[in-house]
Amino acid sequence: MFLEPHFKGQRSGWIEVICGSMFSGKTEELIRRLKRAKIANQKVEIFKPKIDTRYDDAHVISHDANAILSIPIEHSSRLLTLTEGVNVVGIDEAQFFDAELPDIAQKLALQGLRIIIAGLDMDYRGRPFGPMPQLLAVAEYITKVHAICPHCGNLATHSYRLTNEKDTVLLGEKDRYEPRCRTCYHMGNILDLKIDRG
Repeated sequence: MFLEPHFKGQRSGWIEVICGSMFSGKTEELIRRLKRAKIANQKVEIFKPKIDTRYDDAHVISHDANAILSIPIEHSSRLLTLTEGVNVVGIDEAQFFDAELPDIAQKLALQGLRIIIAGLDMDYRGRPFGPMPQLLAVAEYITKVHAICPHCGNLATHSYRLTNEKDTVLLGEKDRYEPRCRTCYHMGNILDLKIDRG
């Protein structure tokens, strides 16, 4: 039996992922896309993990101080009950969400929603962070943004931790992290290892 690519009247949803290191402009790009969707009279809802209270409890705020009101949630399953009648869903700091986020995002996309997700692709150890690898695998569109390495001026892809804490999730800003290129990131880790060993 022949099936048409889309049934008549069916809306096509998709997933967009914006990823990169800290200070690379991920949230800035997320806010830009969401504001454009609002200008186009689309109904937009923005969500962030409840644990992220660095700037504000309810707003998504970029490092450049651009802001947009969001709904803080503890678990990605809440997205299924909070997106009725919505055209565009924005999700910031996706790396802090639970492992169900990729499946939830796909369910929403199948309902015809545009899902825009921003998050760190790697943690401070340079390893894939939380649900981000799975989100990158299922997304139709991926944008990798870059900061500038303050040591050499090359494109920064890593988030280098300036403190000795070992927890994977450690909220912080320029007091705890800086963006670095691959080479400066690894040089810093080698130096840190030498200091740790005495």
